[in-house]
Amino acid sequence: MEARHLRYAVALADHGSFRRAAAAVGIAQPPLSKQIAALEREVGARLFDRTARGVVPTAAGDAFLTRARRSLAEASAAAIDAARADRGETGRLSLGFVASALLDPLPVVLSRFGAQRPDVRLVLHEMSTSRSTSALVAGELDVAVGLGPPRGTGAESLVSVTIGRDRLVAVVARTHPYAGQRTITSEQLRSQQLIVAPGEDEPAVAVGLRRLLGPESWTLEAATVARDVHTIAGLAACGVGVGLGPSRMRLNARPDVWLCDVAPRTQLPDLTLSFRAGDRSRVLDSFLNTVRDNCPDVGRALDQRLERSTASDPEPPRRGDGPGRDR
Repeated sequence: MEARHLRYAVALADHGSFRRAAAAVGIAQPPLSKQIAALEREVGARLFDRTARGVVPTAAGDAFLTRARRSLAEASAAAIDAARADRGETGRLSLGFVASALLDPLPVVLSRFGAQRPDVRLVLHEMSTSRSTSALVAGELDVAVGLGPPRGTGAESLVSVTIGRDRLVAVVARTHPYAGQRTITSEQLRSQQLIVAPGEDEPAVAVGLRRLLGPESWTLEAATVARDVHTIAGLAACGVGVGLGPSRMRLNARPDVWLCDVAPRTQLPDLTLSFRAGDRSRVLDSFLNTVRDNCPDVGRALDQRLERSTASDPEPPRRGDGPGRDR
């Protein structure tokens, strides 16, 4: 029994005539009659009565048609679902990110992706760069947004692109002696209790801070450790010390803190988006298209990285044709 047999039976029941049913399904009347007869033999019951008023289902026919209509509807829905999944409109995307990415650019990217793909389930994890890299390599994440290029075992299998650049700023309580200053020098920082991200979580940041403060400085060894920018700002507001973080903290500054530049100007590791080079997920394609549309200069850099990483791959990752993408 094939799907066409179900369609023939439903058409015959709907039209009550072999002639009209044959026209509806696009075949001649004699072949339709033969197919219905063959279907009745396979089922082992008469499905239709031929009467002067037309063709009407028997009791067996009614029972058969109930499930036939349901099966055809399910088959149609399955085709629609498959097509939507192939366009990246349904599915699941797991994203790991550092907290500072929630200041910029993730708010715009996530809100617009959610509006464009409301049936994609976003699974979000706030985590350090080192943890998100490990999770991405292990297949536990689809995308990671961290600080600096991925490092460690398996990092060579990832495609990475810069989606933001930042520099170091200092944050202090409004009552701190440095509040009101436009700039804090590295010499001033060496005499303060600092609040910084843990070096094991953000090794690239730790390298930059040690270069700024000097390899022999005791300040980092005695620093208070905070795992995200919001905690750094909160502890600074409490008067614990001088927090060090990205300048994007200015985008959502607390009213009880003061932010100032650090001299010499210290560039932080780039905010980097990474994914597995071999990932051919349509949902990932759709997400990357949203990133392209909302992060300046990312599109060309991403395409160049994909081309380099897949130069020897006969089946490169598909980049999709998401909303707003020029083709």
